[in-house]
Amino acid sequence: MDKPTFDPGLTQQYTGALKRVLNTDGKFNARRTGGTWRDTNPYLFLISISWPAFIGIVAVAYVVLNLIFAGLYTAVGMENIKGTEAPTAAWRFLNIFFFSAHTLSTVGYGNMWPSGAPANSIAALEALVGLMVFAIATGLLFGRFSRPSARVGFSKRALVAPYIDAVSLQCRVVNRRSNNLINLEARVLLMTVELVDNRPQRRFTPLELERSQVWFLALTWTIVHPIDEKSPLYGKTAADLERLQAEFMILLSGFDDTFSQTVHTRYSYRYDEIVWGAKFAPAFEIDEEGELVIEVDRVSAIQPAPVAEAMEKAGLT
Repeated sequence: MDKPTFDPGLTQQYTGALKRVLNTDGKFNARRTGGTWRDTNPYLFLISISWPAFIGIVAVAYVVLNLIFAGLYTAVGMENIKGTEAPTAAWRFLNIFFFSAHTLSTVGYGNMWPSGAPANSIAALEALVGLMVFAIATGLLFGRFSRPSARVGFSKRALVAPYIDAVSLQCRVVNRRSNNLINLEARVLLMTVELVDNRPQRRFTPLELERSQVWFLALTWTIVHPIDEKSPLYGKTAADLERLQAEFMILLSGFDDTFSQTVHTRYSYRYDEIVWGAKFAPAFEIDEEGELVIEVDRVSAIQPAPVAEAMEKAGLT
């Protein structure tokens, strides 16, 4: 009798072909619609996006804000911004734009200045806005730098590899940073699409691991699921996994010794990202001074392994 399945929060309902449940960047393949403007959190968005996107948004916002205030200065009269004289109106507007940049950042070199109540009022407002905007930008920068995150590298492929006198499903991880990760724990979840009452339904099955926890991630860690009689992979072939649309989700959590906080990371392998009959090649060596040298870029290095006999015993051929 099959083990009862459960829903880890990804729903058992199956309504059609899905690329994958969990993307390789650790984000779930889900998109939210129908929310209101109150549901939008710009802070979380700006904290979580990539650095190039963040810098691009900040640069665009800076230019747009200065263009708005330059337009306001122009509206009250270019002649009210002293020191911005130029041969053409376009060049004078550019000078006013730079005056706006000076005022927004409260630099004030003294070569340009406002004259009259309207222009001074706009300059005072811009100085206030500049203080608030740069305070927010500083907070975002601090939040991005101080936010703990795991930079764990996963092997590009999972393997069906030799394991003692049988075979196992394996993947390998490495800490790509120089910080220390301790008390690392791994969980592996198998997602399949199976017929239940003649209707396709997702099934989620936790896989038992040879070792679900290591104290230190100083080198690489090969996560191993033995394929024995208790394994849901026992007797399954590559064609079976494709038919079941199998996806293996890896969830890692550990303690970051630098930030003194627990960090999490995720990854997944689909049925077509599994190499049958291979093993991981060594990714570290001892140098002449007796120190271990870890080649993090070799976390995915593999080599052929004779597993035909073991795979036949496990019914995988």
